[in-house]
Parts: sequence; C-alpha cells; structure tokens
Amino acid sequence: MSRFNYLESEVRPWGRYFVLHDEANYKIKRIEVETGKRLSYQYHYKRSEMWTIIEGNAKITLDDKTHILKPGESIKIPRKSKHRVENVGQSSLVFIEIQTGDYFGEDDIVRIEDDFNRK
Repeated sequence: MSRFNYLESEVRPWGRYFVLHDEANYKIKRIEVETGKRLSYQYHYKRSEMWTIIEGNAKITLDDKTHILKPGESIKIPRKSKHRVENVGQSSLVFIEIQTGDYFGEDDIVRIEDDFNRK
C-alpha cells in the first residue's frame, strides 16, 4: 500500500480508511475492517454509497435485512438507508466505497447503534 499517495487516511476503532479520490460530486475510499469488528449502524442525509468487496467476507445490514458478500460482490446503499458492515471472516475485510451526492463530510453520519459508544 505504500506505493499510493492517499489524500487522507484515518484510524478508527474498527480498522481504518483511506481516501483515494475526492471530487465535488463523489468520493472514493478504501476501507479496512479488522476481524470481528463492525462499523456503526448508521445512515446519511446527503449521500448514497456503493460498496464492492475486495478481500474477506462481509455481513451487511441494510434497512434491517442481512446480506453476506464475498470478494467481487457489491451492494448499493441508498441515501437515508440504515446500514452497517461487519467483518465475519478470518482475515481483514477490505472494500471500496464510492460515495455520490452533494456532501461527503464525516459529520453526515447519523449513528443509530455503535459498539464504541460514538455519537
């Protein structure tokens, strides 16, 4: 991964993410989730997302329905849809997230439930 120049990266309690590209109408991230960890159950007012699994196995909750995705599979997360991803594999989960909309700030995350007590 050192051969890439990321625009931004951040460590989170569940893993880390890297911003690969950031434009006015879309943002692309590489997201890595540690084994047994999951992101908050959340939604966004200003963006939709498309997730494509690159490595590992993902359990995705989308509006209270569960989906299991493997490498090469994708799922669309519509704006205002409640969603969460969990690493259910034995190794790191890596996926590419393409955000589309008119705002991509981290303050557009509305957390419903969070394993790390974030608001």
